Amino acid sequence: MTALAHTFFSLPNAERVTIKATERRLEQVYAAAKQGLKGDSLAVAAGMLPIEFNRLKQMDPLVELAILKGRTDGEQEMAGVLIAAAHQGDAKAALDVLKHVHGWSAAQQLNVSVQGQISITDALKQAERRVIEGVYTEIEPA
Repeated sequence: MTALAHTFFSLPNAERVTIKATERRLEQVYAAAKQGLKGDSLAVAAGMLPIEFNRLKQMDPLVELAILKGRTDGEQEMAGVLIAAAHQGDAKAALDVLKHVHGWSAAQQLNVSVQGQISITDALKQAERRVIEGVYTEIEPA
């Protein structure tokens, strides 16, 4: 329990006055975006409060570029892994590439056989008989 309590002391309690898009900060943003983090999670992983991160994005367009580059590189890396697995004979990886990258879907067959026949006139006669005979259920109060 002590370890958990100490982890919160390293988080900033108030907004820091100056946050700049330094090379180190941009690398942190890039690394977090490459792992697929977004929004507040990306901000915290990059060592900033969400409000600081939003302001930094507004002040410096390089932050958005670092996010885009990180996401692109992460996606490209995972696509390469899938393609390599597919080339090595992994059928599931090959199907995933076909479905998600190329919009492919397997052909589906629907085979329906109806054994009985439905007669509308018979159904109407049965409904009429129920109304005439007055099929009902009595419900007694509890």
